[in-house]
Amino acid sequence: MAVTNIIRRTASQVVPLAARMICRTQSYHNLSSALLSTVVNRSAASRNFFRSSAPSTLHFYSTKRPSSDESLLKVLQSEIQCVEESDVQDEVDEAPEGFPFEIEDHPGQQTITLTREYQGESINVEVHMPDLVTGDEDENDNDRDHPDNEGANQSQIPLVVRVSKKNGPSLEFGITSFADEIAIDTLSIKDPNVAEDQIAYEGPDFTDLDENLQKAFHKYLEIRGIKPSTTNFLHEYMINKDGREYKMWLKNLKKFIEA
Repeated sequence: MAVTNIIRRTASQVVPLAARMICRTQSYHNLSSALLSTVVNRSAASRNFFRSSAPSTLHFYSTKRPSSDESLLKVLQSEIQCVEESDVQDEVDEAPEGFPFEIEDHPGQQTITLTREYQGESINVEVHMPDLVTGDEDENDNDRDHPDNEGANQSQIPLVVRVSKKNGPSLEFGITSFADEIAIDTLSIKDPNVAEDQIAYEGPDFTDLDENLQKAFHKYLEIRGIKPSTTNFLHEYMINKDGREYKMWLKNLKKFIEA
């Protein structure tokens, strides 16, 4: 699958993400002002309460929502509407034919889990939200411009892959996935019989291993389903999940303020 095909296929997800970023920028000052107004108004109300209240005149406490809360609700509703209008797709993606994993996706969590069995092995993959590069990053960011950071200007998705066998140790890979490319960052052996307070030897940096050994481990993961066709789909899936989670988060905030 070519990189250009990935760019075309994910364009509909990246555009809504950029639109959400614009929404967040536009509403930031309004939201901040509303929150500040809420704090100031409630502080003033508290001072006035203690100054003016007396046993003979205090009969009840008003439960009317402060005007600052109303302003905050308007800003939240505006942000929700902006996100909904920018969404091109709001349903869970269907896994492509031949996708080797079962997907466990729980609303409200920032990760998903993939599971499968392969020749007596249990394979578990923890997929994190993508780190997207939209072109709006600070051009003076020295970390991204550093020549050693070859993948710094590419969107990426972090994964943790665990390959386990019955009643034995497991291999744990820390992976960064780019478009049509998978980079193994770390490799360690996890022994369930080793106490947590013991510090196990985790081996050298993966990039310090012999090149042929590095290639062999890449092939090891590939035949177990960790390959570009899998991670490219996960990249799209997690972009959509980010949009769903953000909208749900906004609505939960709105419900709290309204209660």
